[in-house]
Amino acid sequence: MKTTELRQKDVAGLEAEVKSLQKAHFGLRMQKATQQLNNNATLGNTRRAIARAKTILGEKQRAAAAK
Repeated sequence: MKTTELRQKDVAGLEAEVKSLQKAHFGLRMQKATQQLNNNATLGNTRRAIARAKTILGEKQRAAAAK
Protein backbone atom coordinates (compact mmCIF):
# COMPACT_ATOMS: atom_id res chain seq x y z
CA MET A 1 0.00 0.00 0.00
CA LYS A 2 1.32 3.42 -0.90
CA THR A 3 1.98 6.15 1.62
CA THR A 4 -0.74 8.37 0.16
CA GLU A 5 -3.29 5.62 0.78
CA LEU A 6 -1.99 5.08 4.31
CA ARG A 7 -2.14 8.79 5.13
CA GLN A 8 -5.83 8.87 4.21
CA LYS A 9 -6.67 6.27 6.87
CA ASP A 10 -7.49 7.08 10.46
CA VAL A 11 -5.63 5.69 13.48
CA ALA A 12 -7.90 2.65 13.83
CA GLY A 13 -7.52 1.85 10.14
CA LEU A 14 -3.75 2.10 10.38
CA GLU A 15 -3.67 -0.19 13.41
CA ALA A 16 -5.73 -2.75 11.50
CA GLU A 17 -3.40 -2.43 8.52
CA VAL A 18 -0.32 -3.00 10.70
CA LYS A 19 -1.95 -6.06 12.25
CA SER A 20 -2.84 -7.55 8.86
CA LEU A 21 0.66 -6.86 7.51
CA GLN A 22 2.22 -8.53 10.53
CA LYS A 23 -0.01 -11.56 10.03
CA ALA A 24 1.00 -11.72 6.36
CA HIS A 25 4.67 -11.41 7.30
CA PHE A 26 4.32 -14.27 9.78
CA GLY A 27 2.77 -16.44 7.07
CA LEU A 28 5.63 -15.63 4.72
CA ARG A 29 8.18 -16.52 7.40
CA MET A 30 6.48 -19.88 7.92
CA GLN A 31 6.53 -20.49 4.16
CA LYS A 32 10.23 -19.72 4.11
CA ALA A 33 10.88 -22.09 7.01
CA THR A 34 9.10 -24.92 5.19
CA GLN A 35 10.83 -24.00 1.92
CA GLN A 36 7.55 -23.17 0.17
CA LEU A 37 8.38 -19.50 -0.47
CA ASN A 38 9.38 -18.84 -4.07
CA ASN A 39 10.17 -15.13 -3.87
CA ASN A 40 12.22 -14.13 -0.82
CA ALA A 41 11.91 -10.44 -1.72
CA THR A 42 8.33 -10.45 -0.44
CA LEU A 43 9.68 -10.75 3.11
CA GLY A 44 11.57 -7.49 2.75
CA ASN A 45 8.63 -5.81 1.07
CA THR A 46 6.23 -6.70 3.88
CA ARG A 47 8.78 -5.65 6.50
CA ARG A 48 9.11 -2.26 4.82
CA ALA A 49 5.34 -1.92 4.50
CA ILE A 50 4.97 -2.59 8.23
CA ALA A 51 7.59 0.05 9.01
CA ARG A 52 5.89 2.53 6.68
CA ALA A 53 2.49 1.98 8.30
CA LYS A 54 3.93 2.21 11.82
CA THR A 55 5.72 5.45 10.96
CA ILE A 56 2.55 7.09 9.69
CA LEU A 57 0.60 5.71 12.66
CA GLY A 58 3.13 7.27 15.06
CA GLU A 59 2.93 10.61 13.23
CA LYS A 60 -0.87 10.63 13.50
CA GLN A 61 -0.78 9.67 17.18
CA ARG A 62 1.72 12.41 18.00
CA ALA A 63 -0.33 14.94 16.06
CA ALA A 64 -3.48 13.92 17.95
CA ALA A 65 -1.68 14.19 21.29
CA ALA A 66 -0.39 17.68 20.44
CA LYS A 67 -3.90 19.03 19.88
